[in-house]
Amino acid sequence: MSGIYIHIPFCKQACHYCDFHFSTSLKKKDELINALSKELELRKNEFKHTTIETIYFGGGTPSLLTNEELQFLIDSIYRHYKVTENPEVTLEANPDDLSNDRITELANSSVNRLSIGIQSFFETDLNLMNRAHNAEEAKACLETATKHFANISLDLIYGIPGASNKHWLKNIEIALSYNIPHISSYALTVEPKTALASFIKKGIIDDVDDEQAHEQFHILKEKLEAEGFIHYELSNFGKDGFFSQNNSAYWKGKSYIGIGPSAHSFNGTQRGWNVSNNSKYIEAIQQKKLPIEVETLTLTDQYNEYIMTGLRTIWGVSLENVEKRFGTKFKDYLNEQSEVFINQHLLYIDDGHLRVTKKGQFLSDGIASELFKINLS
Repeated sequence: MSGIYIHIPFCKQACHYCDFHFSTSLKKKDELINALSKELELRKNEFKHTTIETIYFGGGTPSLLTNEELQFLIDSIYRHYKVTENPEVTLEANPDDLSNDRITELANSSVNRLSIGIQSFFETDLNLMNRAHNAEEAKACLETATKHFANISLDLIYGIPGASNKHWLKNIEIALSYNIPHISSYALTVEPKTALASFIKKGIIDDVDDEQAHEQFHILKEKLEAEGFIHYELSNFGKDGFFSQNNSAYWKGKSYIGIGPSAHSFNGTQRGWNVSNNSKYIEAIQQKKLPIEVETLTLTDQYNEYIMTGLRTIWGVSLENVEKRFGTKFKDYLNEQSEVFINQHLLYIDDGHLRVTKKGQFLSDGIASELFKINLS
């Protein structure tokens, strides 16, 4: 299984917490779309013997593209790649772009999954984050979207300064009232050089409370699991049959091509990333050059990545796979390093797989980093 990710680097306005690559100017949109199509053509041989099973439009704000522009890019994929009969085609969308008419149009397009950036159903939170939509738009788009799409995911953010646990629980309950089958939820993170970091430094906004974020993570987990959601990845909860195929492929180490400025690619042994500049990206593609930097992963790099992604998921880290892929030395190292976390009830071994406990889930990335192997080729 392989997938194609297309990065749409445009937004109406900058969210205060975001450090992704995007532009609030749409002046180069037509040139950019043509360049995306051309990059798809230039890279077709990378997946010559592979079938595409997922297509994902991320950003930025992909819902700023018209249906015709989205279909133009989808047609480019079908023209140059072998695509499975029923691929998962996901569009990230913001509520303010999802009018009733737009949702109806999307329902009649190749898009069969919506990932909606709700983040919160409260104006205070949305204003603090500088989101482009308001609470009523968030609710209205879900009212309509759920009538046209069976496969919908929504994003929620917890750990927002000033948002109590009661406030957070209400956010979850509102989301559940729409019978959404998939929820992705992330702790608000203060990234360097963002507006949020500046506001916190100046005392305009309170700093993020890690302890409260931890509490809200467990409130989320308890509430969603009680409603039949499966916590299949650290930040993702899905009903049976509604896991994100695209994201699951990332966590399982499958190959994917990233198209567009700043997009990342992975083929199992190499990782690549495109230039994070719209003009430089367009110029290179127009010259039939790929503006990509490639890193060949050492065996140690591949092992560390497998540990990081595996511990975030319900599938865990297969000790048998570690031995087969990396050798006995790595397996012995993993067993030795994980022992302290097993004793602390943060990790456990079940059916030959190393997994995080409920207590350890919020800390899984930090635990994984302690299991990394250093300077071993």
